[in-house]
Amino acid sequence: MNVALLGKEVEVSTARFIFVTGGVVSSLGKGIAAASIGTLLQARGYKVKLRKLEPYINVDPGTMSPYQHGEVYVTDDGAETDLDLGHYERFTGVTTTQYDAVSTGKIYSEVIARERRGDYLGATVQVIPHITDAIKQAILSHIDDADFVVCEIGGTVGDIEGLPFLEAIRQLKNELGDRREIAVHVTLVPYIPAAGELKTKPTQHSVKELQSKGIQPDILLCRSDRLIGKDERRKLALFCNIKTDSVIEALDVSTIYEAPLTYHEEGLDRQICLHFGLESNTPPDLSIWRNVVDRIKRPEGKVTIGVVGKYVELPDAYKSIFEALIHGGIANNVKVDVEWIQSEDLDEGNKVNLIERLGHLHGILIPGGFGERGTQGMLEAIQFARQRKIPFLGICLGMQLAVIETMRNVAGILEANSTEFGNTPVPVVGMLTEWMKGETLVKHLPGGDMGGTMRLGAYECQLKPGSKSYEAYGSGTISERHRHRYEVNANYGNVLEEAGMLISGTSMDGELPEMVELQDHPWFLATQAHPELKSRPFKPHPLFAAFVKAALEQERLV
Repeated sequence: MNVALLGKEVEVSTARFIFVTGGVVSSLGKGIAAASIGTLLQARGYKVKLRKLEPYINVDPGTMSPYQHGEVYVTDDGAETDLDLGHYERFTGVTTTQYDAVSTGKIYSEVIARERRGDYLGATVQVIPHITDAIKQAILSHIDDADFVVCEIGGTVGDIEGLPFLEAIRQLKNELGDRREIAVHVTLVPYIPAAGELKTKPTQHSVKELQSKGIQPDILLCRSDRLIGKDERRKLALFCNIKTDSVIEALDVSTIYEAPLTYHEEGLDRQICLHFGLESNTPPDLSIWRNVVDRIKRPEGKVTIGVVGKYVELPDAYKSIFEALIHGGIANNVKVDVEWIQSEDLDEGNKVNLIERLGHLHGILIPGGFGERGTQGMLEAIQFARQRKIPFLGICLGMQLAVIETMRNVAGILEANSTEFGNTPVPVVGMLTEWMKGETLVKHLPGGDMGGTMRLGAYECQLKPGSKSYEAYGSGTISERHRHRYEVNANYGNVLEEAGMLISGTSMDGELPEMVELQDHPWFLATQAHPELKSRPFKPHPLFAAFVKAALEQERLV
């Protein structure tokens, strides 16, 4: 089938497209809905691809504050993306790429670059058709052999910055036809206590707003904290111009991994199959998800992990870490209670009683971050974990601070520090200015662009046999995703080893330390990578599984 882009007929794959929009308010769970749709179709034997269309003008979220946008999710090929891509990967196991994250900034950058090259042959460059065609091209390209492409449009219907994306999918609806496209709208049906009623009017207005953009939703996913009655469903179907069976109840669940099960029970995947004329009577195999939910809801024990970070006021800043800890609990059949601890509260100047604040924990985790703020409190937590023999996992900045703490408090080199925090005579952590990406030498000089200039994406690492990291992975060569600009200085390897800290993993050329661990500690390990990005509920990451196992052993000792 062909689609017109800038007046030219372009052949597209035979994939079917599912567009997920949201209305009324943000944070309704469009990402979970998109991921659940992918999961259900996958369970029916189809190949799926998921991608996020973001209306913000940033090229990517790499330079955004975690307080603004939550965590930055990194793909294998080094794209800094929205955290919803993490949901996509965790639910389906399908690896996302740079082509699965499309922002207004990215689209406009490409269109302006084409205009500067003269690609538009003197035409006046406009939102329609140039911007919308670029969006359509992003939707239709790099699909591979997927049977379904699930596209989530960020923001809510009515946001001014989202208009070009809605216009693009309106055009695609006409060009692809009903048998190749379906529109799913996630909305809110709130309960008003004073009236004692569920209200459908917010959803009606949201759908009318979407219809005003030329898009008729085919399925409504109605978020609610209580059952939606038959009368309300009939009313929504009548006023929103859809079938009653296509009004899908989306109740709150105790764990996000229950969402695919509840959506299936409500008939979501069946309605999608019926829309596309596909066989819908054979139920999908969701046994793996029932097992995941059962382990989460019926654990055999409990451990408490403290995450000591600087962005803990917004847990989404550490979304993948939280989920990876839950997965570690699934691997050990225990519940993981996560305590979010503001690292600034542990700063030496605050005179916090560390025993009272940290003593009850079965494990301590220091996540990644940027800047000096809060690092003193993290160092206090690391020292506490080292001296009290509490299982410890450091990630990115957490590894760098673990090395600094060992240099200062074990090796006795008090000046040891990171150049990120200022000038130091002992730069045990320094800025990375060049590194190998496969066969290519990548260089970054201070003073250049901030966005997209870190060591990003998947890199291989070689582990030392006999180390705890080797034992956890069960392999000598691993691959993990990275996102950092500073690196532990390998020149201090001998000093660290004399202090009891082993560099147990390095880059394949042996130049960059990737993992460290304490040899006289039950379980103290830190990595420069972000292993949380590869953890899945049905395949917990080995480091997090081993960390939670160590925490469980600690719990039995207490």
